[in-house]
Amino acid sequence: MTQNDIVLIRHGQTEWSISGQHTGRTDIPLTDFGRRQADALGEMLDGRHFDRVYSSPLVRAWETMERAGYGAQGVATDDVLEWDYGVYEGRRTADIRSEIPGWTVWGDPIVDGESVEDVGARADLAIDTCLAAEGRVAIFAHGHFLRIMTARWMGLPAVAGKSLSLGTATVSTLGWERENRVLQMWNDSSHLSSMDPIV
Repeated sequence: MTQNDIVLIRHGQTEWSISGQHTGRTDIPLTDFGRRQADALGEMLDGRHFDRVYSSPLVRAWETMERAGYGAQGVATDDVLEWDYGVYEGRRTADIRSEIPGWTVWGDPIVDGESVEDVGARADLAIDTCLAAEGRVAIFAHGHFLRIMTARWMGLPAVAGKSLSLGTATVSTLGWERENRVLQMWNDSSHLSSMDPIV
């Protein structure tokens, strides 16, 4: 097995990341600040070479990838789409809890959407794709998905992603210590990055 790093890049800010609304499959664009964050990611990555670059096809991830300088390499894959939140799409946790006390995306049924285990299964597919690639891989994707992918990389259940907070326009690295999969770097940000509300 080739031991190559996987670099995870979360997309820049959107209006819904500001408001704390669950943003799964809604194709919402970056804000002006989010575009500046994506440009700053390009400076932060400084032309780092990747042998493969995968991105969610949703515009917030794809534009982040392009503005960071990797549009010519980018390959869209549905495996790294954000969680399908079903009936909770576009809603804030605080509002849902007014109807369902204590509700959490991590522990309650996601009506008409994906379970956390479903997202974990997609993350496993993405990991397999990365492991089969020759060389370093970059993935431009979404907050909850990348948290779950990281948990699965470390051999943890998908729900363990709840313990990994991740800001917009951040860079993280999955790597190795000998034969063990490890988290090498987490939530590294440029000077333009920010932590958005917890959803």
